[in-house]
Amino acid sequence: MTTQGSEHLARRVSWAAANGSAVATRRSRSRFFHKLVDRLVASQVVTGSRVVDLGCADGSTLRAVKPKVGVGVDLDSIALETARAASPDLSFLEIPIEELQSSPIESPDYVLMSMLLDEVYDIQPILATVHDWSGRQTRVVIVSYNRLWRPIIKMAEIAHLKTKAEGENYIPWVEVENMLAIEGFEVIKRLDGILFPVHIPVVATVFNRWLAPLPVLRWFSLTRVTVARPLQEKKDELNSVSVIVAARNESGHIHELIERVPIMADRQELIFVEGNSTDDTWEVIQQAVADYSGDPRMTVIAMQQTGKGKGDAVRAGFDAATGDILMILDADISVPPEELPRFVEALREDTCEFANGSRLVYPMDAKAMRFLNLLGNKFFGYLFSYLLSQPVRDTLCGTKVLRREDYERIAANREVFGDFDPFGDFDLLFGASYLGLRIRDIPVHYKERRYGETNISRFSHGAVLLRMSAFAASKLKFVG
Repeated sequence: MTTQGSEHLARRVSWAAANGSAVATRRSRSRFFHKLVDRLVASQVVTGSRVVDLGCADGSTLRAVKPKVGVGVDLDSIALETARAASPDLSFLEIPIEELQSSPIESPDYVLMSMLLDEVYDIQPILATVHDWSGRQTRVVIVSYNRLWRPIIKMAEIAHLKTKAEGENYIPWVEVENMLAIEGFEVIKRLDGILFPVHIPVVATVFNRWLAPLPVLRWFSLTRVTVARPLQEKKDELNSVSVIVAARNESGHIHELIERVPIMADRQELIFVEGNSTDDTWEVIQQAVADYSGDPRMTVIAMQQTGKGKGDAVRAGFDAATGDILMILDADISVPPEELPRFVEALREDTCEFANGSRLVYPMDAKAMRFLNLLGNKFFGYLFSYLLSQPVRDTLCGTKVLRREDYERIAANREVFGDFDPFGDFDLLFGASYLGLRIRDIPVHYKERRYGETNISRFSHGAVLLRMSAFAASKLKFVG
């Protein structure tokens, strides 16, 4: 720590000791605002996680996220007394963040920093330290003020509704993100909230829950929640791949698909999941498995789903798969199997954690996608990019790839969004966003189907997707 940093820290410690009681009183007066902040943070944290809260104050945010293991860190002894009394099941450390050299929890799932970075002298060493603590699944959740609100914040300080801390700096959001990038983090999501920090029934709910997340209006929100992940210098050893093919009335594609799937790992499974076909798809799959004598690194497996729909078939295949990487490939071969290795490499190189195929980049075959389907895909692409706070151009492309361990976490939290997705695409995208996984589109070429007809009903399935989107919006976006 520099001399200037040490001096600034000494002033903060002295200030906290002298003003702890006043801070507690004013925090109590503004408890409605703090509850709103806690709700926003909790929306980005999976219940039952291992959480470190840096700058935890009285522990309200740590309590709100309902951790399995939680440790709060702060230098305000009076706030920590309140925290310990209110949360005897959680742990609290009285130490300045700048002096915390090792993580209170090994490879925590989440590190929270709510309005902390506005108080410290030098942000980068703190971010560098947190990066050293982090594992692949760690997510850093930062809450910061919008600088547009500085005049109102000054008025709140004059009115003794907010305490002016020592050396507050109100770092702009863009600079916070820049420093995250410098220290090896990638921003995944941004959630803006709180337009009306005063408790007036109905009015506050309308402004904070329903208006604050909307385009344009969100630029004027008082706070932003930024979620980031640590980029890994050491790449994962992902040496096995399971390719799941849901096949219904696709007998004309089975043999060609087996021949065209490339070898992407030392150990590879190609799992066909057949269900409810009215042609001879199941018989063709069984014969193809019996006849397969190709590359010894690939095992071809046949199974039948017990339920209905592609989503059910995909989940059945994923449950049976043993690969480090799980991949969905549509049986109609509209996405060339030869393009699959780029998905695997995206995960191996830590470019993303969820690779989503996008058919809307390259020119597609003339009859590959009907016009209304194209409009629907573009619409849901825009809608999901907004809901997930990550760019997702093509939500319904059948090619999606993720690590098996991440899928298992999605499955464990499936009740958050319900189990009514007939395709499986939305179930995975919503679940990935809820976990804070980095989603990235991988452009693919889209070819015309040469056998059979599509199983998608544009209008009935479109209505289901709209209902799912509305439900997901209440979980991912309109949470204030």
